[in-house]
Amino acid sequence: MTWQLQGERVTLCPLQATDVPRLAEIAAEPEVARWWLGLSEQDLLDKLGPDEDAEDYAVVYEGELIGLAQGYEESDPDYRHAGIDMFLATPWHGHGLGADTVRTLARHPVDDRGHHRIIVDPALENDRAIRCYGRVGFRRVGVLCRYERGADGTRHDGLLLELLAEELD
Repeated sequence: MTWQLQGERVTLCPLQATDVPRLAEIAAEPEVARWWLGLSEQDLLDKLGPDEDAEDYAVVYEGELIGLAQGYEESDPDYRHAGIDMFLATPWHGHGLGADTVRTLARHPVDDRGHHRIIVDPALENDRAIRCYGRVGFRRVGVLCRYERGADGTRHDGLLLELLAEELD
């Protein structure tokens, strides 16, 4: 079940079809598209379908849709954990809203689902995202070599970060 999540400044609302055009615009901004390759309106519409292991949210600040936040769960009891990811429109970078979004999103699997560990895997070169996750308490686990394909068609490294439930402020 997906419900609204309230942060200090942002609200994470269940993704709706009406959010898709604006999110596609945000995803096409050069500073966002650099890290979220080829996220189309159809990709966003596909996120609307029921998925028992994933939840997608529109990030809203002062009534304006400013980004996308998503979480997923690995339910295998031997490897149980949750993962998150997010992006914000470029004008909202550097205002503390990313950290509020990450903190709000991370609390959900910890508080509501009983997860003990949250992971995220930004591109190794995505300094802004790495700093944002670090402000919330995520720490480096290791480099994922040639982890994802970049816009130039070559493989790029990722960085695995984790946060244990007791470390979430």
